[in-house]
Amino acid sequence: MNRNLLLLALAQGLFLTNNVTFIAINGLVGLSLAPVGWMATLPVMGYVVGGALSTGLVARTQHRFGRKISFQLGLLVALFSAGLGAWAVSHHQFWWLVCATVVAGYYSANAQLYRFAAAELCQPSFREKAVSWVMAGGLIGAVIGPNLAMFTKDMTAVPFTGPYLALAGIAVLSMTVISQIQFPPLPPKNQPAGSGRPLSEIMRQPVFVVSAMAAALGYGVMNLLMAATPLAMQTCGLSFENTALVLQWHVIGMFAPGFFTGHLIQRFGVLRIMGVGVLLNAACIGVALSGVALHDFLIAMLVLGIGWNFVFTGSTTLSLHAYTPQEKDRAQGAINFCVFGTMAFTSFASGALVTTQGWALLNVGSLVPVLVTGAALVWLRANPQSGRAAT
Repeated sequence: MNRNLLLLALAQGLFLTNNVTFIAINGLVGLSLAPVGWMATLPVMGYVVGGALSTGLVARTQHRFGRKISFQLGLLVALFSAGLGAWAVSHHQFWWLVCATVVAGYYSANAQLYRFAAAELCQPSFREKAVSWVMAGGLIGAVIGPNLAMFTKDMTAVPFTGPYLALAGIAVLSMTVISQIQFPPLPPKNQPAGSGRPLSEIMRQPVFVVSAMAAALGYGVMNLLMAATPLAMQTCGLSFENTALVLQWHVIGMFAPGFFTGHLIQRFGVLRIMGVGVLLNAACIGVALSGVALHDFLIAMLVLGIGWNFVFTGSTTLSLHAYTPQEKDRAQGAINFCVFGTMAFTSFASGALVTTQGWALLNVGSLVPVLVTGAALVWLRANPQSGRAAT
């Protein structure tokens, strides 16, 4: 762990503070402002739709200006969107709140590249651990995010305006952190713009297909259940403080394994660790279906977080073998587009399903992408074209 990786892990933690706070409040604020109940998670959906729409622009910005400038531009957008969100809530403007979260998606599309940037700040033999350790920085979000939402929700006369104002301060702090990181220099300007393989060729590789699918479906399952949890817990009569506690342990599950996931991948292989993550996702669904008491929500979300970490860290590590440094911007942009597109669908589906069909049916439906991910891992392991990187 060098200084640059440490600072990038801190930036990852501040990014997750933003995300966890959004998850904790956006669904509840949406439920109070939306014209009809099934629209409650549209602000959550707006965040990931904005991310999906921004992936192409972010990829071009990263290619032209480099990591640091692109990341700082994302944080400027985060600052603006947080202010717009605070204004929208204070004036009871539901659609302006959705607009604010769509704009914030540009920040998310940038910050989702922190994990890839980690692999560029160390020696090649350390890439798995670097990715894992930077993702472990999300523990900061686990501690700060739920508490930030809980302690600032009544900070102003209009409930839940405070958390958006607090996120503006988080954006400024993140800008300071990113400014201190020394990223690798941009390639020479005389290098051909179209160097490397076409994206269509990169995407046909079995390693790329499975890494992108696992990242998208792994994030999709996690988002489907996590976005619905605050609404489900409120329906079951549990307090916002209980919701904050469950989300806190969920995010701890997401990022605490980062201290050892990279070591496990190096020792046992990336597909085995991703397979364990798939099994943990299935176990989460089993726990969630067993009851709706506080401990059921807490255990299910903790297990879900650990499963997500294994699948997502593994998919990121796996994808590093699918492209060259010259191809990284277009390949990483394509992976993130798949992730954000899946998250957009699950963000909408979570609110619609939990408010119309209930928590149990939502969990049963989540089994489908879990099984698809498991089948994809089995296929890659059996595919002779997968290569040594997928063992």
